[in-house]
Amino acid sequence: MSVPRAPDPVKLVIGAVVSEKALLEQVAPELESLFGPLDILSAWMAFDQTDYYAKEMGPVLWRRMMAFKRLVDPGRLAAVKLATNEIEAQWTADGRRRVNLDPGILSRERFVLATGKNFSHRIYLSDGIWADLTLVFCHGGYDPLPWTYPDYAAPEMRALLAMIREKYRVDLKAAPAGAASNGDEP
Repeated sequence: MSVPRAPDPVKLVIGAVVSEKALLEQVAPELESLFGPLDILSAWMAFDQTDYYAKEMGPVLWRRMMAFKRLVDPGRLAAVKLATNEIEAQWTADGRRRVNLDPGILSRERFVLATGKNFSHRIYLSDGIWADLTLVFCHGGYDPLPWTYPDYAAPEMRALLAMIREKYRVDLKAAPAGAASNGDEP
């Protein structure tokens, strides 16, 4: 019989896709007010693996990944996605999003994104939000799965997430028991 126990806290990672890089300077403080200070801010990466957002956001898009210092309870992923959806809505102009926020949680074993879209490999969390197992950590690195989005399967992204994982491992060792944030904030 398995005995239930609380999971380790995880690292909150949010990818932002924008057409105007300067917009992130306004959005990031909103994210920090909800989730605490940034721990890691990636370099800008061209978002050119797909044209999925081009009609809504424009043909030239950029992604930047943000990892937060405060470790979180993995059970809060749906609430985080709902909060980032609200921020996206605040920055919508003329019915078009100006920023797309992809929250995910990173652990030693995996990287999971939150989504409002159901599919065969996604697990329902709550409030219309599903968990998408995006990458698994195996043999010293993150491996993509057949359904992993091309930008997350790219070697540069996987290397970045592996670096964030190393920081997470240090943070986890230093965290007191029960250190995950799971209060009223998302």
